[in-house]
Amino acid sequence: MKKNLPYFLVIAALIFLIIGVLSSGKERTPSITPVVEQSLLESKEIAKEVQIEEPEAPFSFSTESTPVEAAQEQRPVFKSLDKIFNVYTDKRAPDNHFAPSGWMGDFGDVSLNDQYMKEPHSGSTSIQISYSAERSQGAGWAGMFWQNPPNNWGEKMGGFDLTGYNKLTFWARGENGGEAIEKVKVGGIKGTYPDSLEVGIGPLVLSNEWKEYSINLVDQDLSYVSGGFCWISASRLNPNGATFYFDDIRFEYDPYLQPQVENTPEEMPFNVYTERSSVFNHFIPSGWMGDYSDLKIDEAWTADPHSGVTCLRVVYSGKVSQGARWAGMFWQNPPNNWGQVKDAGFDLSQARKLTFWARGENGGERIEEFKMGGISGDYGDSDTAGIGPVMLTPEWKQYTIDLSGKDLSYIIGGFCFSTNVDVNPEGCIFYLDDIKYE
Repeated sequence: MKKNLPYFLVIAALIFLIIGVLSSGKERTPSITPVVEQSLLESKEIAKEVQIEEPEAPFSFSTESTPVEAAQEQRPVFKSLDKIFNVYTDKRAPDNHFAPSGWMGDFGDVSLNDQYMKEPHSGSTSIQISYSAERSQGAGWAGMFWQNPPNNWGEKMGGFDLTGYNKLTFWARGENGGEAIEKVKVGGIKGTYPDSLEVGIGPLVLSNEWKEYSINLVDQDLSYVSGGFCWISASRLNPNGATFYFDDIRFEYDPYLQPQVENTPEEMPFNVYTERSSVFNHFIPSGWMGDYSDLKIDEAWTADPHSGVTCLRVVYSGKVSQGARWAGMFWQNPPNNWGQVKDAGFDLSQARKLTFWARGENGGERIEEFKMGGISGDYGDSDTAGIGPVMLTPEWKQYTIDLSGKDLSYIIGGFCFSTNVDVNPEGCIFYLDDIKYE
């Protein structure tokens, strides 16, 4: 037994030694902590005195959302006043977005030079558009979309989330002044992956000096934009063609910009037709009805107009080409709209009458009905009114359709006529001019 005693003593000594070391370590820790806490307190006091503020990130998520919700929504809010999203600045600019690839309508009438170097608004280049208005594809209009990815008509995933921007600005000028662009817009591409908005302005009559234009995008859904910029013009507005220029096309944020007032009644008078090339005309003669092959309409007839330079000439052959024994035409917005286009109607609630001038080639031509409205469909006219039959004279005469008490809050069919072979067995020729709401 005495031989084993030293081993117990050694083990006991080691245990006491370990306990002493551990106790010593625990005692040192409190001596460090007060120093760290004091340093943190001093830093906070300095920050309060200097009033240091963290810079706002250009985009941030709403504080009302949880981190999970924010990650799911991926809906940034734009805050920086100097942040822009360029569509075009210069030809080689690395921050350009979208490509001018969406040729439309009479695409053969259009030529594009997006590195035109003479007199740009800024930088070294601008975009030159030449439109011949020759109706190469028979459409009577032409246009172009800046798309992402190129040639994307909604069949590809693409586009940008531009949430937070609230306007698109661009600069434009004409070669000589007087060039007309029917519409400039953002979005509007349909398909499997459609744009989340379609907003535009127009018509625009350009001067030969650079001028800034803006499309208000406040409260619009910009979460998916594949058609970043688009222009449309028509041969009727530019019968001799037109050359015009764009530059510095960009999405911006304006903290003071207010939402555009919607559903505002149109101001009177509101023209359907005054002159062939007038940008103040509304509605397009596109709604061919009945024996449509029996009708020919010349919108630029220059012989003996009621006023100005041109009037409308209508030739009805009475050949019963489609077997209907009647024919007619609707002036529509947009063209060929039979009530299937949403938000296309004009609010003409301030109008009290629709007036127009008419005459026959020889006198005695009978028109069964002149009217406005009456197109049905999911998004059809809100009301209709008309007069007829009307027996024309060879002299210009003004006619009036009374609109008192009518619901004119949504009108897509701005004007219409119809006639038939029974009352015009040899056909007829008649003229129209100065069609307007008053």
